Amino acid sequence: MTVTKEESGQEGADDKGDMSGGGDAYVPSQRRLERERYKRTRARRATAIAALSTLVTAAVLYLIVVGAPGWPRTKETFFNGQYAREAYPKVLEGLWLNVRLLFVCGAAVLVLGMLIAVARTLRGPVFFPLRVLAAAYTDFFRGLPLIINLMIVVLGVPALRLQGVTVDPVLLGGTALTLTYSAYVAEVFRAGIESVHPSQRAAARSLGLSNRQALRYVVLPQAVRRQVPPLLNDLVSLQKDTGLVSIGGAVDAVRAADIIVGRSLNYTPYIVAGLVFVALTIPMTRFTDWVTARMDSRRAQGGTT
Repeated sequence: MTVTKEESGQEGADDKGDMSGGGDAYVPSQRRLERERYKRTRARRATAIAALSTLVTAAVLYLIVVGAPGWPRTKETFFNGQYAREAYPKVLEGLWLNVRLLFVCGAAVLVLGMLIAVARTLRGPVFFPLRVLAAAYTDFFRGLPLIINLMIVVLGVPALRLQGVTVDPVLLGGTALTLTYSAYVAEVFRAGIESVHPSQRAAARSLGLSNRQALRYVVLPQAVRRQVPPLLNDLVSLQKDTGLVSIGGAVDAVRAADIIVGRSLNYTPYIVAGLVFVALTIPMTRFTDWVTARMDSRRAQGGTT
């Protein structure tokens, strides 16, 4: 639907004429009403096509799965309603441990990651050993698989029989999660710090702020604000990985499902635990997308970055 220059000018004249009249309410022109009606029609058509294609795709997938030769056995093993009802309350009870680990470990990861990132960005030869240690930490724990880190901490530390050192699998598992995710979060913070233009630090120094004050009041606020979306993504991943503490015997949602599976030899509780984690993760993911879109919109409009 093409609008020529003459039509556009006529439409503007029509709109101005509609707005004139000494305080009369604005009445859109006929051409504008037609254009808005056309846009609504296209939007409804696009929605109908998307819904239809989704239904067709879902129907095809359903027929493929249900028509598979092993579907009856798979349905009984993985989608048994009796075991789902039995597992659901126990999985929810264990999920509370995962939620607590998420909040405690998440706070510890943010603090430790920030400290490591600041250590890696310190200037001056006197801080060289600290920068080397911080770099070695991030390189080691980013390269070490999380499951191996958990086994080393959860199973290895109690074997040392150290006096005063806890053997609680929840605390040890949380420590392993914190060690691994701090390395990832430290790199996110470091990228944010280095993305702040050096002129910002120079301007702060010219105003009389010390290096520490410039870092605290000028550089870090900008760095953290820019890295909110990737930080939220790391927290989403941490929320899922809290289920790995079950390897040490901690009864979380995954371990609660595993106990029922070991007794019944039916894997439906695993499906229940997985769906519970998905239900917990989706709101965090959508919140991350909302924050990302909001920051992109503000940046596009010239707002604070």
